[in-house]
Amino acid sequence: MAKTKIALVQMRSGTDPERNMDAAEAAIRQAAGGGAKLVATPEVTNLVEKDAKALFETLRAPDEDGGVKRLAALASELKIDVLAGSMALKGSDGRAVNRSMLFGPDGALKTHYDKIHMFDVAIGNGEIWSESTNYAPGSRAVIAEAAGMKLGLTICYDVRFAYLYRALAMAGAVAITVPAAFTRPTGKAHWEVLLRARAIETGSFILAPAQGGTHADGRKTWGRSMVVGPWGDVLGVLDHDEPGILYADIDAEDALSARQRIPALKGGREFTGP
Repeated sequence: MAKTKIALVQMRSGTDPERNMDAAEAAIRQAAGGGAKLVATPEVTNLVEKDAKALFETLRAPDEDGGVKRLAALASELKIDVLAGSMALKGSDGRAVNRSMLFGPDGALKTHYDKIHMFDVAIGNGEIWSESTNYAPGSRAVIAEAAGMKLGLTICYDVRFAYLYRALAMAGAVAITVPAAFTRPTGKAHWEVLLRARAIETGSFILAPAQGGTHADGRKTWGRSMVVGPWGDVLGVLDHDEPGILYADIDAEDALSARQRIPALKGGREFTGP
């Protein structure tokens, strides 16, 4: 199987959705011009806003959001797969949803995935996050075809829950996306090791486009967008927190080869206890 060129867009999204989507569109166009057949943006591509009042005043429903419409049109125009790593959108229960959306070369929405694991943590040094206060968690794992391969969708904090990645790989995903807005403390400590662990455990490519830098709402994110191969090797990284594009050439056969060498997906056993 021929290698497929993919591109990860690293962003510094702020509190103005229009400006954020302008930046995303410019980067996606550049990546497509560079030969990428699949382009993925980071978590909360369209809006990074900590203030709940401002967040809900800005949010739109998926079928009303201008950024969603722009990405669909862009995928159709460029004839590529475009993954909105996630979009902050108005949900149906009064809360928001953190939603990954995959658009095909015809502009149609192939599938969407709502982040399952909410970032409810107290990191230390006064940094506390309670994502579930404003966002409703998803409950469905998702795989779709993109750029000729089976792609599993996850978002950011999901990366700490290995069972989700195993389930996606066992269902046939050879690449798994991890769009993120990792905090600086957790990014410095855990970002690379978690991505490499999920790749090694599942024999999958891990595609992780990230937010980076100091955002308009004061949030500080780690950046370091990364592509990890199914043997755990880092195939590419943007070693900074500035906006940029990371390209990589990946071959689904490499994932199948890694799984033959270490058949961990087939070797699981049921057990009792503790």
